[in-house]
Amino acid sequence: MSTLCKDRIVEQWPQIGIVGAGSMGTQMAIAFSELGLHVSIWDVNKNNVDSIVEWSRNHKVTGRIAGYHDINNFVQSLEGKGKNKLFLFSITHGDPAESILSMIKENLSKGDIILDGGNEHYRRTQRRQYECAKLGVHWIGMGVSGGYQAARRGPSLSPGGDKKALEMVMPLLELYAAKDLHGKPCVARIGPNASGHYVKMVHNGIEGGMLSALAEAWAFLHDGLGYDYEAIADTFDRWNTHGELRGNYLLEIAVDMLRTKRSVGGIDQYVLDEVLDKVVQDDDDTEGTPHWAIEESASRHIATPTLAAAHYLRVASGNRAERLVTAEMLQLKEPSVVQDISEKGKEVLVDDLHDALYCTFLTSFCQGLEMIKRASDDEKWNIDLAQCLRIWRGGCIIRSDGIADILESVLSSEKTWENLKHAEAVAHELSRTYRPLKATVVQGCLHDQYMPAISANLEYLKYVGGKKLPTKFMEGQMDFFGSHGYNKPGVSGEDPGPVAKGPHHHEWRPAGA
Repeated sequence: MSTLCKDRIVEQWPQIGIVGAGSMGTQMAIAFSELGLHVSIWDVNKNNVDSIVEWSRNHKVTGRIAGYHDINNFVQSLEGKGKNKLFLFSITHGDPAESILSMIKENLSKGDIILDGGNEHYRRTQRRQYECAKLGVHWIGMGVSGGYQAARRGPSLSPGGDKKALEMVMPLLELYAAKDLHGKPCVARIGPNASGHYVKMVHNGIEGGMLSALAEAWAFLHDGLGYDYEAIADTFDRWNTHGELRGNYLLEIAVDMLRTKRSVGGIDQYVLDEVLDKVVQDDDDTEGTPHWAIEESASRHIATPTLAAAHYLRVASGNRAERLVTAEMLQLKEPSVVQDISEKGKEVLVDDLHDALYCTFLTSFCQGLEMIKRASDDEKWNIDLAQCLRIWRGGCIIRSDGIADILESVLSSEKTWENLKHAEAVAHELSRTYRPLKATVVQGCLHDQYMPAISANLEYLKYVGGKKLPTKFMEGQMDFFGSHGYNKPGVSGEDPGPVAKGPHHHEWRPAGA
């Protein structure tokens, strides 16, 4: 982008007000100030505000960062600094946003724009959009991916809301957003209403599936094959450099994480060995998007067992105290090392694990994108799935170039895909990696490895591609006790037929008998 173009954007939006000076809000404030904007920032925690202001004093930036302890003064600082006031919220989902909106509502003017950059439930976003629209104010639900580091360097952004408001602010978001390998900004108008937050919610569900599968792969290499951290880092680096898993952000940071040491008592130790095996962000409700995604998949009738299994692993891990008691009661075997295996045999297992991980990543994307498509149709959002993939190309936790190349080629065609597994290119990859996926799960079971997401992925492919499921027996029992009705095999209009209650009922045991 030329300097002249950048100057024009900053001239249109010379100032931004950021609500929230936590890790994300702080990095956003620095990033916008480095772009040349004057930044006003407020946080309920005054120490957070003072910290970023102190940082600003000690570092030279193009713009200015001014901190405010009084929220009314904060809002007033934006008056007359552009055609409309522009806010960016970076706060916890739920009540905090409601509270702050009520605090600033009287000082808002027609045409003001609020970018909600938090992970918020899309139904809450819709309610706020409706509430603000009555004031002539635009509330834009904007997914922000990449964590606090990307918030500084440029994140992936998925804004959704009023078309005209987004057209006004899009040049600034394009200036701020991450850039892909071709220099294109990783931001797009997702659609109307709360579509942006919906896409970010699903993004986080996909992220959960990928995080779990990669952790399971790490554990199998370490506990099952006896690889040390350096060897696993070398393996992940190779996978991230070549082949189907190339350009994968989670593999990229895994390499750095596995090699990171710090001195403890004069002895270098791996930092990873200091980390306890519990994820608490779901249990303490600081992270809502993963379980919202699972709830949504159930309510939209989209099977996402890979994502669900990953989420339940996190939930179970969080309550370690309860888990330790259960472990004492069950006395199950701990993961064991694969015995009596040659180096060539190890190489085969590692190659199978690579394909199993790739298959699980790819299926996680399919499950998430199919969920977005269903919601888009239900809500009349008209979301372009190819655009979702494009903005996930940079500044994004689920960046995975090899997978995006395959899926973008499918989604760029004129055909509309309700089910990505029906696309020949995707079906070929899932079919090709099925054998190594199965082999990996078998080895995992034999050696008591933890593989919830990877094994759920195997079962998912088996039953979504199955022609003769055990649900025949289930349907019979449901008709027995509930007179639910059933369809008959080989009958036109019933097999395969629509997703609807069958017209047949059998009186398996007469009522009252």
